[in-house]
Amino acid sequence: MSDGLDSAARAAIARVAATDLLLVALDFDGTLSPLEDEPMDARMLPAARVAVDALIAAPRTVVAFVSGRSLVDLRVIAEHDDASRVVLAGSHGAEFWFPGEGFVRHGEDAAAVALRDTLRAHAEEATAHLEGVWIEPKTFGFGVHTRRAEPAAAEEANRLVDAIVTAEAPEWRRRAGHNIVEYAFRHEGKDSAVAELRERTGATAVVFAGDDTTDEDALQSLGSTDLGLRVGAGPSAATVCVPDIAALSELLSVIAADRTGARE
Repeated sequence: MSDGLDSAARAAIARVAATDLLLVALDFDGTLSPLEDEPMDARMLPAARVAVDALIAAPRTVVAFVSGRSLVDLRVIAEHDDASRVVLAGSHGAEFWFPGEGFVRHGEDAAAVALRDTLRAHAEEATAHLEGVWIEPKTFGFGVHTRRAEPAAAEEANRLVDAIVTAEAPEWRRRAGHNIVEYAFRHEGKDSAVAELRERTGATAVVFAGDDTTDEDALQSLGSTDLGLRVGAGPSAATVCVPDIAALSELLSVIAADRTGARE
């Protein structure tokens, strides 16, 4: 097992590895894939893919990707098809894909969708002069990407779009992550996504891993029999923090091996 783990962390890992039915819910960007300047270039690192495949093959283990990405984009970057055994939760848990069932979306309101398109157009127009700023369409809103922008341009973009949304849709949910601010007319979060997945699968324990502030909702929602993992530095509710994707992949592989070994 990875070095640097204290006895409490080791006990938590052993506990989830031994549970009856384990749900492993994983953020994608920054957790399984490096953050990319072009978001659609994101792909799992080879070590992460090996770990995910091992978990999929482990007995009584359900693997899910839980992302702020729209489901259609998440399927592309995860290289996910209809034969996959991986469950998907997109748009922070407002839309799902389940093996054997396909797409499951919570209700859309026609007026909210129309407002989404209007606000996204306003955001694009307001930020068009700012180099490196990109407005990402999302199923239930849009995101303002500033990874490629200079700090002053990023600050100005966020100020302009904040003003638009505050004036035209003050009830929308705002989330800030790594060089992105997301706005949505639905209020689901990764905590509700994990709760729904737990109920749907009947999991007796959950492992959740993430790297960003938007993942803290899920990490904070975990119970005493669950395990929260954080990739990277920063304040976190996670039980175990690891420095990078490689270290997370190693830890996930340990869980997969322990579950497989215990049932052979």
